[in-house]
Amino acid sequence: MLSLAGAPAAGQTGVPSPHAIEIPRWFSESFLDIRDDIRDASRDGKRLMIYFGQDGCPYCKALMKANFGDASIAATTRKHFVPIALNIWGDREVTWIDGRKMAEKELAAVLRVQYTPTLLFFDEQGAVALRVNGYWPPERFRLALDYAARGREREQGFADFEAGRVPAKAGDRIVRDANFPARAPDLPRALAAGRPVMALFERASCAECVELHREAFVRAEVRELLARFTLLHVDTRGSAPVVAGDGARTTERDWARRLNVVGAPTIVFFARDGSEAFRVEGYIRPFHVAAVLDYVASDAWRSEPSFQRFLQRRADAMRAAGKPVDLWK
Repeated sequence: MLSLAGAPAAGQTGVPSPHAIEIPRWFSESFLDIRDDIRDASRDGKRLMIYFGQDGCPYCKALMKANFGDASIAATTRKHFVPIALNIWGDREVTWIDGRKMAEKELAAVLRVQYTPTLLFFDEQGAVALRVNGYWPPERFRLALDYAARGREREQGFADFEAGRVPAKAGDRIVRDANFPARAPDLPRALAAGRPVMALFERASCAECVELHREAFVRAEVRELLARFTLLHVDTRGSAPVVAGDGARTTERDWARRLNVVGAPTIVFFARDGSEAFRVEGYIRPFHVAAVLDYVASDAWRSEPSFQRFLQRRADAMRAAGKPVDLWK
């Protein structure tokens, strides 16, 4: 979901940008006029899919190998979408849907692409039918393809669609982590502690949620960073009472929908004034869990709007201090 690569040396506009890894040959060689790409895809009974990646991104590699390397996922994608690849540090000129021309890296900034991979699925009119921020493992990615290919966004949000397609298995429970309080979420009360708030949105029958607890939250560095937050635990399908930031009383499920939480796990960070500071929506490994916590806890997000640049500097500092840097650990 998150990478470590910094910006490459600037290239010439129009020169193909390097990608995270070799992308499938069936990706489209586009002139990068997104308006034309949407029209051409629609003419062929398909939708446009834009992939944002970068060099050195292990999550991009997982998308290409584990997801698009799966024959059925590749076949579904080729049948329903016209995929094009952009580099978040690239210099090729892109014409956006409003007619503005800009480099790939400028478009990534305009769209606030914080993670690689990020995928945008467009409807026939040029609206984003679904945005996937970060890496989603194959089974969940299949749902994203089904949702976007069949125009499900006209019927319901992705979270409700996923809930209907992935019911909780009998006996499955959300992991109860000692780091997180058992009481019902109350955002105003949490903010009163004077620290940033981290709200973890989970559901039962979520393998990625279990992994987050068992591999990331047990690490000493992560536990130390978690101690700098007031923590909230939310079941995206739960009915427990919640007090939202404006004092409104609602339920866990409805609060998740109100915050546009698209799936689990999702981590939403709130600044001390109650505004949303940052969020994580995809699959994430412990190294990046620590980096995200540091980004928010240190208030770096206020002065550095690009998480990717923060991540690069943090990794460089770790290397200079003789600490190991492993993106998939």
